[in-house]
Amino acid sequence: MNSSQSKELSGAGLFLNKVRTYFSKPANLIVVIFLVILLTCIIYPLYSVLYASFTVGKMDSMMYNSLFKLHLKPGDFTMLNFTMMIAGKYSHEYSLSFFWRPLWNSVRMSVYSSAIAALVGGVIAWLITRTDIKCKKFISSVFVFPYIMPSWTLALVWKNVFANSKVGTGVTGMLESLTGICVPSWFVYGIFPCAIVMGIHYAPFAYILIGGILRNMDANLEEAATILKAGRWRIIRKVTLPIIMPALFSTILLVFSSTMASYAVPVFVGSPGNFFVLSTMLRSLYSSSYSGQSYVMTLVLVIIGAGMLLLNQMVLGKRKSFTTVTGKSGQVSYVKLGKINNVITAILVVVLFFMAIFPIFSFALESLCDVQGDYSTITLKYWTSRTPIEGFNIPVGEGILFNPRIWGALWGSLKLSFVVAVTVGISGFLIGYGVSKNRSSKLASMLSNVAFFPYLIPAMAFGSIFLAVTSKLVFLRGTFLILVIVASVKYLPFASRSGTSAMMQLSGEIEEAAIIVGAPWHKRMLRILFPIQKSSFISGFLLPFVSCIRELSLFILLTSSGTLITTLLSYFDEKNVEQMSNGINLLIVAIVLIVNFTINKLTGASIDKGIGGN
Repeated sequence: MNSSQSKELSGAGLFLNKVRTYFSKPANLIVVIFLVILLTCIIYPLYSVLYASFTVGKMDSMMYNSLFKLHLKPGDFTMLNFTMMIAGKYSHEYSLSFFWRPLWNSVRMSVYSSAIAALVGGVIAWLITRTDIKCKKFISSVFVFPYIMPSWTLALVWKNVFANSKVGTGVTGMLESLTGICVPSWFVYGIFPCAIVMGIHYAPFAYILIGGILRNMDANLEEAATILKAGRWRIIRKVTLPIIMPALFSTILLVFSSTMASYAVPVFVGSPGNFFVLSTMLRSLYSSSYSGQSYVMTLVLVIIGAGMLLLNQMVLGKRKSFTTVTGKSGQVSYVKLGKINNVITAILVVVLFFMAIFPIFSFALESLCDVQGDYSTITLKYWTSRTPIEGFNIPVGEGILFNPRIWGALWGSLKLSFVVAVTVGISGFLIGYGVSKNRSSKLASMLSNVAFFPYLIPAMAFGSIFLAVTSKLVFLRGTFLILVIVASVKYLPFASRSGTSAMMQLSGEIEEAAIIVGAPWHKRMLRILFPIQKSSFISGFLLPFVSCIRELSLFILLTSSGTLITTLLSYFDEKNVEQMSNGINLLIVAIVLIVNFTINKLTGASIDKGIGGN
């Protein structure tokens, strides 16, 4: 053996020793494994949807062959999906009807919803943190209900109250039944109710972001302006607003991104009024086998969602030094509302009653009406009937309490939510450990960013991306496994950030002491690290559970109507079986509220805690 061969062998041995040493540390092994898994679960689906957007679907091929005298087969490569949908090749009206008008409707709905959410949430946050308004604890606690509950809750309430015999499906709502008043069609269905409902749903999100900053803001800043004789409105305009601007801008961008891909609300209070957005048109095209064109819409939604989040990061990146917390004064000078305190408090309590408590009453009442809107026809048959209920165009089955289809769908949702919660909770815990132990590592930084990337993609588009995967991996199509994979990847961002934050708070000396006494890695995790930060980790398990059980947009393209309780609710609503859809929604809301209450009792975490609701 010559010297060069000896050097090569020694070099290879040195490299293997470095690899062996690197992977002997559990944190390094975790980082590499999860990075490979997440890159596979994100990059491959994105490639699949990009590839699918350039291929021909079943109905796509028939359309193109008829229009352009071609001989395309399903699966063939083509640019026609883009030119038909976006450029309006052959028919500008087709492009306008199926892409540009829905896109414009989505943008308008998102802009209005963002403005409503920021205005309502910001005003409530200011009242709670900066005034002497009464009933702070009640207002703070109840105001977050619309965000905890599914987004379509208020949409169904809107229909229950304002639907009338002159518009849409002709169902009589509560307002017409009790007063005989029929509101105009634009008020019942279309962009107006969509914007109002989505704005109210995300207003608590704005309240949380803006309220957190207002509560932690140094009171000396406002006190100094007061000493200089500045008026209250001048202080708000010149001091308060500039400080909360990053949170306000983040709220607008995040609500805009989320609303762009909203499916449930536009279906419930948009489609009956011929108001179509990208998400509803996407499902319609895919259901009609125009899959290539539907994937073009998916790419547009992904680009918009990612663009909004990147813009948010750019804006915050320029404002990295907006210091508002120093050796701050703990004494906040509350604005005294004086004589109007009782009036404002009463108005807020009444509004919150209709936003948070009335929906539950509405669902229960509407599920008991044999004839929608006629409260003289109240019956328990939609809950207690042991025989199939007649009178509808579709087979409804037995009452809710004895309907095997409903309980099968509910069990499917509970099972999926439990598996996803365990998967996401453990993954977030391990990712947090790996990232915290490799804080200066480029691989750990990449893992942290990749784990958060699914948050950039709207739910409807994310489901469509994995739908493209099932077109190649046919064995995954319609299976429970694909639902677990999609939900786990989608809900991982907050669990990973929560796990990382929890692990970053722990001193390395805690684990080092356990290593010195010879404790193996699994015992250090289970007996030392997990118990210390168990509240954060339990939240990492339970919050995905709540999110998953109320999700519709993410799963609507991936599974049949009877698989999950949310898709079954959507099916009954589409078929105008209002009693069953209201009853199912009542079940979902009750489960979500019970689980959220459990989270609070087990972990002490509360979504409004720390903002000022005390």
